[in-house]
Amino acid sequence: MIGIFTAFAVALAGVGLFQWLDLPLPWLLGPIFACLTAAMLGVPMRSLKPINEATRMVLGVAVGATLTPPVLATFPAMWPTLMLVPVMVVAIGLVGVPYFRRLWGYDPATAYYSAMPGGLQDMLLFGEEAGGNVRTLSLIHATRVTVIVVALPFLLKGVWGADLGNPPGASLGVVPVHEMGLMGLCAIVGWWGARRIGLFGAAILGPMIVTGAAAMSGLLENRPPAEAIWAAQFFIGVTIGCKYVGITWGEIRRDLAAGLGFCGILIVLTLIFVEGVYLAGLAPGMETLLAFAPGGQAELTVLALIVGADVAFVVAHHILRIFVVILGAPIVVRMLGDKDAR
Repeated sequence: MIGIFTAFAVALAGVGLFQWLDLPLPWLLGPIFACLTAAMLGVPMRSLKPINEATRMVLGVAVGATLTPPVLATFPAMWPTLMLVPVMVVAIGLVGVPYFRRLWGYDPATAYYSAMPGGLQDMLLFGEEAGGNVRTLSLIHATRVTVIVVALPFLLKGVWGADLGNPPGASLGVVPVHEMGLMGLCAIVGWWGARRIGLFGAAILGPMIVTGAAAMSGLLENRPPAEAIWAAQFFIGVTIGCKYVGITWGEIRRDLAAGLGFCGILIVLTLIFVEGVYLAGLAPGMETLLAFAPGGQAELTVLALIVGADVAFVVAHHILRIFVVILGAPIVVRMLGDKDAR
């Protein structure tokens, strides 16, 4: 418990520092930077898994509450950009796997699952089953999410002039009590149901589906209050920062450096796809950047909510990206296993 309280105290200090310096997204970036710095200095910290699950449930409800009939009517128009998601995943793999194999000497399983832009837990699970280095995979993906989440706010503000100070929703006192209760029920029922059927990303997708049904039926007219979204940002920041606890200087020289270099490759590839989509007139630039950025689904959902982007557009592309990566993972595990057997 001491490690948990330490992490929260460090994260709150980061929030205060970012607010004092008037830096963007203090409730997200403040905890990330503070916990990351403390972890590098050897401060013992850890995040709390039940809170992390609850955080994702809040985001799932927030997305589901935006799925009104007019929003769903725009889904068929997304197919041109959705078709580019598998293309981007393949492009990342074609560049990333040789990068980790030839430049850093990773074994095939570690190289492949380091390059794939899937969820952290999924890539660790499949990577371990394939015989990859779990510690290396954890550091590579934590670095990927951290860099993308930190870089995007500055791109959004610098290129599109996005207002990162917007409250992500109405205040707690404005949202009707009965809607708050209904959102809580949707979160629990959705999470439980998604876990029962083995749906990937159950903590986000389950509440999103059930809340979306409530919004479609007219039972919900609001999304979770701003305070809930800020709390979600805070705990996401703590979780990302704590991923670096216990990192050694050897890992910093090798895995962290490899992860930072790969992030540079990912940013270039993302900008190429974003520019292509924008020039073709398929989608607005800001929404395209948020949809194709290979960060964490939860983190990019938060950014979309804050800047007022088309949340449904952004989430649809990330769900497809994660689905494509997960769909290919068991096939690669089997291929690597057969290769090792031979």
